[in-house]
Amino acid sequence: MSSTTPPFSSLPLKKDGPRGNAWGLFGASDELGMLNRLTPENTLAATKEIVHGVRVCTDWALNKPVSPCFNRAKFEHKIIHKAPRTVNDDVLTLNTQSSTQWDGFRHFGYQDHKVYFNGCTQEDVNTSHKIGTHIWVENGGIVGRGVLLDYASWAESQGKKIDPLTTHSIPVSDLKKVAEAQNVTFRPNDILFIRSGFINALDALSSANSKEYSANPPEMPAIGVESSEETLKWIWENQFTAVAGDMIAFEALPFQSKEFWLHEWLLAGWGCPIGELFDLEKLAVECKKLGKWSFFFSSVPLRVPGGVASPPNGVAIL
Repeated sequence: MSSTTPPFSSLPLKKDGPRGNAWGLFGASDELGMLNRLTPENTLAATKEIVHGVRVCTDWALNKPVSPCFNRAKFEHKIIHKAPRTVNDDVLTLNTQSSTQWDGFRHFGYQDHKVYFNGCTQEDVNTSHKIGTHIWVENGGIVGRGVLLDYASWAESQGKKIDPLTTHSIPVSDLKKVAEAQNVTFRPNDILFIRSGFINALDALSSANSKEYSANPPEMPAIGVESSEETLKWIWENQFTAVAGDMIAFEALPFQSKEFWLHEWLLAGWGCPIGELFDLEKLAVECKKLGKWSFFFSSVPLRVPGGVASPPNGVAIL
């Protein structure tokens, strides 16, 4: 633990605020949360991860999945031919959370307290740009040292037969075993990535089965990280700047614990971005081939004032 990060047992920091909050850690008016950790010094240190020059995109196609989950709108792409000239424009219509996404701090608040990160209210969301994702962009995006835990491959090596399209909670004990097997050492300010195999499983469904699977919110089952105090303590003590996975909600679905709801604690409590539906397939292949599970990661979301979420535009460089 660094001297600037208090122990997990000290939470909540704002004692009259919601459970687990770290409000005020970076100031009473802070809108960056854990992204404050991405200092110039940390960015410079992360560039040392570039050894082979291999670049890997971590965004799934915007028109994936075939049937967006949670009744979200499908991606639309319209090409406009500006005849008689040989010129085209195109228009994109998308829900920022249908494909690969960063959940911003406006996305999910404390459900019982009806409040978002650092005390932001729904009225603030409706009448201002407070805690919007544009602030991330204006401060250089999410750029730093990334680390991938390939849970799917590890589970297979252990003879664990797991269906990512069913409820399966990944405990911290397993994540620690994956890190040990990959010889991974975490550093403060890392950006954590977890591959569960969810995208592969969803993409393998027929169009009809995909539509059937996605039509079951809010009880849609899916693999994800365990919603527990142990998970939250592990994330806090490792001082991750952001967490991301190839899962639909990062944590297992249906949500397993309202007391330790990761979306509440991370987004509304700590200001820690959550990445979902990241395409980690090629990255996992390259990491395994090179025997290197850490990399330089760069993500500059869309610069939308007051944005709720955004495609990452992410690239890992090994």
